[in-house]
Amino acid sequence: MTDATRTGSISTAPTVRRTAMRKATRERLGKAATYLILSVLCVATVLPFLWTISSSLKGPGEVFDYPPRWIPHPAHWENFTTAWNRVPFGRFLLNSTFIACSVVFLRLLTSSLAAYAFARMRFPGRDAMFMLYLGTLMIPGQVTIIPRFILIRYLHWLDTYTAMILPGAFSAFGTFLLRQFFLTLPYELEDAARIDGCSRLGVYWHIILPLSRPALVALGIFTFEGEWNSFLWPLIVANNPLKMPVQVGLAFFRGMYSTEWEIMLAGTLIALIPTLIVFAAGQRYFTKGIALSGLGGR
Repeated sequence: MTDATRTGSISTAPTVRRTAMRKATRERLGKAATYLILSVLCVATVLPFLWTISSSLKGPGEVFDYPPRWIPHPAHWENFTTAWNRVPFGRFLLNSTFIACSVVFLRLLTSSLAAYAFARMRFPGRDAMFMLYLGTLMIPGQVTIIPRFILIRYLHWLDTYTAMILPGAFSAFGTFLLRQFFLTLPYELEDAARIDGCSRLGVYWHIILPLSRPALVALGIFTFEGEWNSFLWPLIVANNPLKMPVQVGLAFFRGMYSTEWEIMLAGTLIALIPTLIVFAAGQRYFTKGIALSGLGGR
């Protein structure tokens, strides 16, 4: 190695080190900024929930105290008992559970059957029909409320569980979600089952559904939480308090001249428990189902 080459190597080494240090510094700053933004978003998300817990334990009139007290003293745990006993809260919870579970079962059934047809069967106009089916997602739900109400009244289903269950049994989003997942399943499994004499319905029941558990759980969680939190449609079609779901029942805590917000918030927390249980039970499959449902493209 000549003196000129050795001198050039020595002079470029500090430059390489400085470049590497600047790159590492930029990466650390980028990570720090990312963590800071995520922390702010996390606090903004959790803060209303913490305020709800705090306010549910306050006394009359303390919800609007300024400056607000995050730790109520003393804590009024009797607010939960009052919320439970003031209205038929247990009946509201049973109604919501029955309605939500019924809609989940029917939507999983109808969406999986439609998704199987769109994903695994070939027939003329399949793609055009699927695009038309997806086009219904562009129609706001508020547009169809009046036609649905007129139809429900014509069928004499007002103030019945059928009126609150059947309209939610069909979902274009659920069909799309399951179709995308079904497209990721190998066709060889279906061909092998058909060779062994399995029918179309048998392939759907014994092959497709068992392999689609993550997507089914994800759709089930979406559906359960959506139906559990549904307010407007049950408010329109249900007049009997014994058939109202819990979200409509919470409106009974709102008075004409005043509202006991601490009692209402206590009831809201009680109504929140089932959705947390459902999400915690299906969390293992939820992320996997969402991640895999967008990989199909055949």
